[in-house]
Amino acid sequence: MEATQNEHNRQESSPDPNAQTLSKNAQKKLLKQQKFEAKKAEKKALIKEQKQRAAERKRKEWKEKLAVLTEDERRELIDSRKELRRERMEKRSEERGEKFQRLTKAKESGQNIVVDLEFSHLMTHSEIHSLVQQIMYCYAVNGRCSFPAHLWLTGCQGEMETQLQRLPGFDKWIIEKEKQSYIQAFSDQKDNLVYLTADSETVLDELDPTKVYIIGGLVDRNRWKGITMKKAEEQGILTAKLPIGTYMKMSTSQVLTVNQVIEILLKFLEIRDWKASFFQVIPQRKRSEADLENCQEVDGEECKEENEESERKKKCIEVISHDKKSS
Repeated sequence: MEATQNEHNRQESSPDPNAQTLSKNAQKKLLKQQKFEAKKAEKKALIKEQKQRAAERKRKEWKEKLAVLTEDERRELIDSRKELRRERMEKRSEERGEKFQRLTKAKESGQNIVVDLEFSHLMTHSEIHSLVQQIMYCYAVNGRCSFPAHLWLTGCQGEMETQLQRLPGFDKWIIEKEKQSYIQAFSDQKDNLVYLTADSETVLDELDPTKVYIIGGLVDRNRWKGITMKKAEEQGILTAKLPIGTYMKMSTSQVLTVNQVIEILLKFLEIRDWKASFFQVIPQRKRSEADLENCQEVDGEECKEENEESERKKKCIEVISHDKKSS
């Protein structure tokens, strides 16, 4: 028994053989990532448990409510609840129909926006998963827009394609899914391709409906600084950057996530105001203190707190979830 315990202890204390081949810096990043994943899983389990408790509490309250009613009152209350549920389902069905019409129209005449997925080989499994979640959020936000864009996923292969295909309902998305690169997909429109990158010297003043705007699908760009600019220059296509510096100061770099860039573009398509678009989308943690003090001046709108941003994402994901269940 003691020998078995000692062997177990040696196994736990011995380093991962794969980690030994990594540099110290890489090992630290790996350990940090593993801790993050463990904490994320723990948080997910806690949220699931809280939802189960809430559902159980509601069921208990419903039973208690019915128990004190007469037979006629119970029947009336149950019928009323069924009618409310029916109306809610009809409303969702109507909203799905309107969403389908908007996205179909955007496919014909909307602004083309591409997410370049040819960088998946440079990302870890968790980073690819993060990008997939961003893409899912982008599709949800686009579907809710009054003037949606037509989204493209190019270079969709390998693990990236596998993870996207796991999303329930992904095959029904009104979005272009291309295994080939954007250069091949738009071979007859190369002059209209514009790669959006913070490294460009050209500032984007307006969105041209004839242009195809490309966003690099890459998580943790700090490891690959300048990679999208270099790629665009090698391919001989135009580049541009969002006019963030004109309207606000960033506390960090001007590199944004894929979903933030797309949401800014979608907001601009709707209100044609860069300043308002930036302040409504870019999280407070990325802005300087001066901008945080003045952010309420944009169109009279108050700053969005980061928890509001999370709530907005949650609502968008819930919209997709409802669509999947009823499809």
